[in-house]
Amino acid sequence: MSEVQSVGVIGLGSMGMGAAKSCVRAGLDVYGFDLNSQALEELGSFGAKAVSTNAVEFADKLDSVLVLVVNVAQVNTVLFKTGLATALKPNTPVMVSATISAEDAKQIEAKLAEHNLVMLDAPVSGGAAKAELGEMTIMASGAQSTFDALEPVLNATAAKVYNIGEAIGLGATVKIIHQLLAGVHIAAGAEAMALAARANIPLDLMYDVVTNAAGNSWMFENRMKHVVDGDYSPKSMVDIFVKDLNLVSDTAKDLKFPLPLSSTALNMFLSASNAGFGQEDDSAVIKIFDGIELPGVENKQK
Repeated sequence: MSEVQSVGVIGLGSMGMGAAKSCVRAGLDVYGFDLNSQALEELGSFGAKAVSTNAVEFADKLDSVLVLVVNVAQVNTVLFKTGLATALKPNTPVMVSATISAEDAKQIEAKLAEHNLVMLDAPVSGGAAKAELGEMTIMASGAQSTFDALEPVLNATAAKVYNIGEAIGLGATVKIIHQLLAGVHIAAGAEAMALAARANIPLDLMYDVVTNAAGNSWMFENRMKHVVDGDYSPKSMVDIFVKDLNLVSDTAKDLKFPLPLSSTALNMFLSASNAGFGQEDDSAVIKIFDGIELPGVENKQK
């Protein structure tokens, strides 16, 4: 497999947009695909070779594909239901960076292999700001030759690339275990800030104390800022953590392993989704607590 010069980035959300721009900056020929016309316009004006709602018409131009969508249903849609896998050149490396189960990753690899395509099971983390800087963390598994072929894309988008091994599914599993922490940290941060609100401690003060003390976490610092600002416009939604913590739960079930904290966090996100906050920022999990006043949220005092 020769080194790639062009990359099709499918999914221009907060992570995909940053990854696509990082590839443009690295001098790769970037083709961006999304259903959101604003995202296409933004990437087009940043210097992408082409942007479109339909990747299939550009399939012959692509040396590699980066899939940064939300879930396995979307991965299957963009690769197989559209006909993209059939249209791509043989041996094109496909980097699947959605958070999915190990089993789903293996099934996608098998389907890609039917079209003579190779896969890197490559979930990402780091948030939108890191993606924008080309400094994501990528935890990936796949054949060494696939890593080698995708090196220009990996170098452009990541500060750290972890090679977890050859077997597809290992990258997915590491990401799922990481999401256990991410979900629990958001839920714990929300619980702490809700308690501060109940105790009439100003939330901006509480936030300042924690972010300069030992109880801080990256998730607290990033997400509880949204609570302080009263801004729940989604960077990552409540429903994404319903999905991810369910993947955590399924993984633990297969391993017959108890997870007391992540099951509690999952219930909190489920409660938030059930209350109608599923499409809001995941920090909106704090809205499940009654009897507190939050910035920018209508008074729920009972």
